Amino acid sequence: MELSVMAGTLDTGLYPLHHCKTLHLVRHGQGYHNVAGEKDHDAYMSYEFFDTSLTPLGWCQVDNLRKHIRKTGIASRIELVVTSPLMRTMQTAVGVFGGGGYIDSDASPPLMVTSAGKGDHAAITSANCPPFIANEWCREQMGLHPCDKRKNIDEYRPLFPGIDFSLIETNEDLLWKPDARETRIEIAARGRAFMNWLLTRKEKEIAVVSHSSFLIHTLGLFGNDCHSLLRKEIHKAYANCELRSFVIVDRCAIGTNLPLTNFSGGIPRGPDVPSDYEDVKSLDTRDKTSTTS
Repeated sequence: MELSVMAGTLDTGLYPLHHCKTLHLVRHGQGYHNVAGEKDHDAYMSYEFFDTSLTPLGWCQVDNLRKHIRKTGIASRIELVVTSPLMRTMQTAVGVFGGGGYIDSDASPPLMVTSAGKGDHAAITSANCPPFIANEWCREQMGLHPCDKRKNIDEYRPLFPGIDFSLIETNEDLLWKPDARETRIEIAARGRAFMNWLLTRKEKEIAVVSHSSFLIHTLGLFGNDCHSLLRKEIHKAYANCELRSFVIVDRCAIGTNLPLTNFSGGIPRGPDVPSDYEDVKSLDTRDKTSTTS
């Protein structure tokens, strides 16, 4: 291809690596509310599905995703798992990204004990896996639907000993309202705050286990500067236990991560004035001017 064609437009972005993170965004596996809601949408209003668990099919979906992340090498690269503090997301998170079956002789505590939630799923170990932390900001759209209301945190701690709940500010769920559903604008704002929080983390590759509506409204904030094919891929709705990987760029320098792969050069020091010194000096002056303006 001719150089003139390749140089015609600049439709790519170039960013320092230490201002970028890889995010693996996952929707939880099938819950009992999903099955009932597909038959009758009014089922989402039923307290029968309060903080519902994964179905046996949902656990099967979790097992298949677990195999996938190991086959592709994703599992070995993840430094942190962030989960919504609801039963179905925590079950999905530990089932996919946890260390496998727990045995009593394990030195590490279990991520999840046997029969946590509905069903009799075996305990899952916290050995040989990244840390897990719960964050309210990536919860499902809140209000009206009992399936999206969480239990008290002191009920979760003995069921999920390996999950860090320190970011949850109240034991009782004070965010969920029985008479009002969170608006699209509100959930998108929460999604923006959550993504900005991720940018402040030191970890470079993070898995997030969340919910359909939260993911749709959060990802809807992005992609408007992309080609329509990329935008469609970003905005596509999630299936149960689907994983999609993204790169997020901290273009506003929200985080303070240092460049771990850069090498400053000039070691040992010596004369190194470039032949195009005036061009380099001009760019440097322009950058300083744009920073102060």
